[in-house]
Amino acid sequence: MSEKLATLKKEENISIITLDDGKANVFSSKMSKDINECLDEVPTENGCLIITGREGILSGGFDLKVIQGGDIEMIQEMTLAGFKLLSRIFSFPRPVIAACSGHAVALGTFLLCCCDYRIGVKGDFMLGANEMRTNMVIPPPILELIKFRVTENHKYRAVLGAEMYSLENAISAGLMDEVVDQDALMNSAMEKAADLSTMGHPSYSMTKELFIADALKKINEGISNL
Repeated sequence: MSEKLATLKKEENISIITLDDGKANVFSSKMSKDINECLDEVPTENGCLIITGREGILSGGFDLKVIQGGDIEMIQEMTLAGFKLLSRIFSFPRPVIAACSGHAVALGTFLLCCCDYRIGVKGDFMLGANEMRTNMVIPPPILELIKFRVTENHKYRAVLGAEMYSLENAISAGLMDEVVDQDALMNSAMEKAADLSTMGHPSYSMTKELFIADALKKINEGISNL
C-alpha cells in the first residue's frame, strides 16, 4: 500500500496531521511510519501541532488482524513502532492538540494521553482502554502513560475496570478537556492552537521536558525492556 495513511498540512505556524486509512485508523506499522514522517516536517521551535482523524473515529487501536495473524515478528514490529511513536508525541517540544473526531479505543485513547490538550465531538462516541475485556495485558510503557494522565479517582476504573467513556464523561477522567459540536471541532482546535502557538521558545519545551521527565523515563525504560 503506497497511499499515505497520515497526511500533514500547515496553516501558517499550525501543523495538522490527519489520520485516515479509510476504516478504523488502526496503528499498523505503516500508520506509525507515516505519522513519524509527518512529524519529521513539523517545526519544533515554534507553532503548534494538531492531530485528528477521519469523521467518526480518531483510532481503534492496534491492527487486530496483525495480532490475530500470530506472526510474532510482525506483532512486535507493530507494537514497538506504536509505543515509540506515542513516546515521541508525548515528549514533542511544542504544544500538541488532539482534535478527537469520534471513537478513540485502546491505542487511540493512549494517543489522547500523549496530547497536551484534547477536544472531542458530541455524539455517540466512546473512548477507553478495553484491554482487560479482550484478554490483553497493558504493557508498562502504556501503563505509565495512562497513569500520568488519568485522574486519581478514575485510575482503577480506566485501567483494570476497562471502563468505556463517552467523550463528555471522559473529561472528569482526565482523558478529554472539552467537547464541542461536530462541525465546530476543527475551528475550536485551530483557535486553541493559535493560543498555544504563542508559547515561548525554548521556555515551553524546557518546562514540558521537566514536567513529564519522570513519566517519560519510565515509558522509555519500559519500551527498551520489551
